[in-house]
Amino acid sequence: MHTMWKGSISFGLVNIPIKLHAATEDKDIKLRTLHKECHSPIKYEKICSSCDVEVKPEDIVKAYEYTKGKYVVLDEEELEKLRKENEDKAVEIIDFVKISEIDPIYFQKSYYMSPSEGGGKAYSLLRKALQESEKVGLAKIIIRAKEQLAVIRVYENTLVMETIHYPDEVRQAGDVPNVPNEDKVTEKELATAIMLIDQLTTEFEPTKYTDEYRTALLELIESKRTGQETVTATEKAPASNVTDLMAALQASIDRTKPIPALKPTASTKPSTAKTTTAKAAVAKPRKKTTMPRIKKEA
Repeated sequence: MHTMWKGSISFGLVNIPIKLHAATEDKDIKLRTLHKECHSPIKYEKICSSCDVEVKPEDIVKAYEYTKGKYVVLDEEELEKLRKENEDKAVEIIDFVKISEIDPIYFQKSYYMSPSEGGGKAYSLLRKALQESEKVGLAKIIIRAKEQLAVIRVYENTLVMETIHYPDEVRQAGDVPNVPNEDKVTEKELATAIMLIDQLTTEFEPTKYTDEYRTALLELIESKRTGQETVTATEKAPASNVTDLMAALQASIDRTKPIPALKPTASTKPSTAKTTTAKAAVAKPRKKTTMPRIKKEA
């Protein structure tokens, strides 16, 4: 099982080096988005909303928007310093409570905890103490740069850490609209509802519940795959500088072309006299024609 976090959990003077492993996994079927014309995957680029250009990772900074369009920029060094200052406080069990006192709405994500090297005995001690006392531990831990409130409990002989929401992250139920304040039901209606609940009451067997939509979608995908109803993405043509080279050569040729002489317009047309003289100078001489002589009769 993949280790996603290493650290230690402490309560009192007891310190337990541990590793965290994701206890659950997301099995949602992720569908890709393709271009309808060529069936190639669509890329999502990070574009600046003002400059309208793609932004590189090194040109991105984090900021807090305290009002519309106004931000406080936070340097990565400042954020890293805050994380390091809180690392030592993040793994201490601060209280022990009964799990029945924590409403399920607070629970967020589950992680299995395994002991690191040398932590087996302390791990067993905490596990046994939680089982005997029927309590759970409340701790703070930093995961992925976020301080989390967590519950540490026993699940099938393994310590489990459940991250839970802080109270200010849970919205007030009283803010839900259109919730009736009074119960306007009759005794007969209530008795019938309770009877129905009793008839449907059973022991919780998680294996009998399945994601029917996911199963149907997988079957549809498999039927299309085996039926050869598949498409292949169009391969991107290799980059070539032939077009750019031809464009550059053509531009060079256009630069070296002589500028054609402008045809005279009405405003620049020479005078009639000069034009006549110029035409006479270049005109070819005409051949002299002789008329035949008519012999007179005596």
